[in-house]
Amino acid sequence: MATTQQCRTALERLAANLADADDDVRSAAALERSVSCHLTDLDTTFTGRLVHGRIEDMATVHGPPPGRAQIRLAMTSDDLVSLVDGRLNFARAWARGRVRLEAGLRDLLRLRSLL
Repeated sequence: MATTQQCRTALERLAANLADADDDVRSAAALERSVSCHLTDLDTTFTGRLVHGRIEDMATVHGPPPGRAQIRLAMTSDDLVSLVDGRLNFARAWARGRVRLEAGLRDLLRLRSLL
C-alpha cells in the first residue's frame, strides 16, 4: 500500500505531466472543473481544481469526498502510483473496475484522449 505522501507526489507529477503535455493532451485537459481522487484503501481523498491542464488548490481529507466534484476518481493508492508511473494502463484498469471515473458526458468525451 502506498502512503498518502507517495500519492500526493504522484498527483503532483500527474499535474506536471498535464502541464507539459503536447497540444492534443493539453487541450483535452484544458477544462476548469473540480476534481476528487478517493483512495479506497487509505480512506483518503485528494480534492482540487483542474484549471487549464493544471491541478490547483490540492487538499487532503480523511474519508470519502466531502462534496460532489465534477470529475471523480476512485482507486487504490498502489493503482494511483502505478498509473502515474506508467506501469498500469488507465483504459484497461477502468474497464476492469480497478479505477472508477465519474464525470458528465461532455467531460468524459473530452477526457477520453487522456485515456
